[in-house]
Amino acid sequence: MPHRLPTRSWGLSRPSALNAAAVRAEKFWRWPVLVALLCTIPAFYIELLESLPTPLAVAIYLAAAALVAISLWRVARQCSHPHQYLRSNLLDLMLVALLPVAALMPPSIESQVSLAIRLAIAMLTLLRMVWTVKSWVTRGGLGYLLLLSLLVLGLCGLGFWALEPRANTLGDGLWLAFTTAATVGFGDIVPTTAASKIFSVFVVLLGYAVLSLVTAAIAAMWVETSERRMEQDILRDLHSQLRSVHEELAQLKDELRQQRPERSDRNRP
Repeated sequence: MPHRLPTRSWGLSRPSALNAAAVRAEKFWRWPVLVALLCTIPAFYIELLESLPTPLAVAIYLAAAALVAISLWRVARQCSHPHQYLRSNLLDLMLVALLPVAALMPPSIESQVSLAIRLAIAMLTLLRMVWTVKSWVTRGGLGYLLLLSLLVLGLCGLGFWALEPRANTLGDGLWLAFTTAATVGFGDIVPTTAASKIFSVFVVLLGYAVLSLVTAAIAAMWVETSERRMEQDILRDLHSQLRSVHEELAQLKDELRQQRPERSDRNRP
């Protein structure tokens, strides 16, 4: 029997029917593709920073596009309906087409159009990565979500430490990452370069999301606790009412037993 996996293309089409071999191939290629897409993040900043060589960024973009294309081809080969599978993965097809465009365009520091296009591609790449690790994020548990938020904020702090000149220490980078993710904006340290300003956009998207998950988990714990108390109160009232009904029934039975001898005495001649 074929297995059904959810689509990864914003739900634009119905899920593809995958057999067991296609499911194994999809799981195998999921993590190499994720690693390749993660490498496009430093590639994006390589194009922004003049001191770093751009051929490395070109190689990373092309390698990521190649891995996404190979994963699509290998999984589609195992599917009974490969065209349906490809239609249900429009996001991957877009990345295969757009990542080479990002590699072949002029450097972002020389063209605002190149910067805008690479930024749009970075947003699509981020969406694809979030969809890949969605099962990790939605796994639940307050402790797990706290560790996930600390990991995300720690990586964001490292990014600010590397990209922002005013973040002199790792602590400054972590502080800037937290204030940016929480949308507090105290103003003691702010992004000043183009690279750090663009990075702050991704920090808000990722950091605010994980912090919202943590606060939602805490609120759910409170709601669950109050609901349990309400259920316990309802059950306690129900048990007390059942006991009172049981006692009343017992009293009625005793009265009936007492009335039966009296009726039998009256019926005697």
